[in-house]
Amino acid sequence: MLLDALLLNAAILIAAVLTLWAVSVRINDVSFIDSFWGAGMGMLAVVSWLQLGPGPGPLATLIMAMTAAWGFRLGIYLLRRWRREGEDQRYARILKKDREAGRFAFAALTKIWLGQAVLLFLVSSPAQVGILASGTSSGALPAVALAGLALYLLGVFFEWTGDWQLARFKADPANEGKILDTGLWRYTRHPNYFGDCAAWWGIWLCCAGAGWTYALYTLPGPLFLTFTLTKWSGAALLEAGMKKKRGDKYADYIARTSPFIPWPPKRAA
Repeated sequence: MLLDALLLNAAILIAAVLTLWAVSVRINDVSFIDSFWGAGMGMLAVVSWLQLGPGPGPLATLIMAMTAAWGFRLGIYLLRRWRREGEDQRYARILKKDREAGRFAFAALTKIWLGQAVLLFLVSSPAQVGILASGTSSGALPAVALAGLALYLLGVFFEWTGDWQLARFKADPANEGKILDTGLWRYTRHPNYFGDCAAWWGIWLCCAGAGWTYALYTLPGPLFLTFTLTKWSGAALLEAGMKKKRGDKYADYIARTSPFIPWPPKRAA
């Protein structure tokens, strides 16, 4: 049953991806895929929960609610950012040669959409498996799930607050050329990425509440997310761009601020 349910989730995901790919070809822009990263995970959590039929158990409902709240909030936030700022230059650079050669549609599907779909399915596996494995079983939430919920709440506080503080900072023209180093950004250079990471490790712990075997199977999800947020397309890529744009200002910020895990800033030498 678990495998059949996951195959259905995969089929629904591919159908959604192909539909959105067609939209991206029509508007000649794939940048809104970032909003589907979170929204797609929320969608898979809801679909998994609905497959349980009447009377899903409390653990399944908790994992679904956690994932949906995280995913749909992030999806809306990034969709609004895309509508405000337009095409993301990362994707423009990736598809530049294909666009010039008239291969935009094929490249958008193979280089962007399908790859993102695979990673989305992998990262959200603790939510999908946790919901499906929990089933309709009733009873009190296990202690490991309560620990996961606590870690998740810490994560969403950092992610949501960090995003809100960054949006306010960018909206003020007086901050042009400045570095955001107040609020949560005083304690970590990436409160939103830290929060994202903590939220998903929390969801993984909730998955462990359905059985540590399921947690072991889905461990690659949060591990990959942690890697990409810290070493690949998250903090590392963002900081490379900030060093070019802000120079010594950002170097000073790096010198006194924790790279990822929140920590009191270092005192000036």
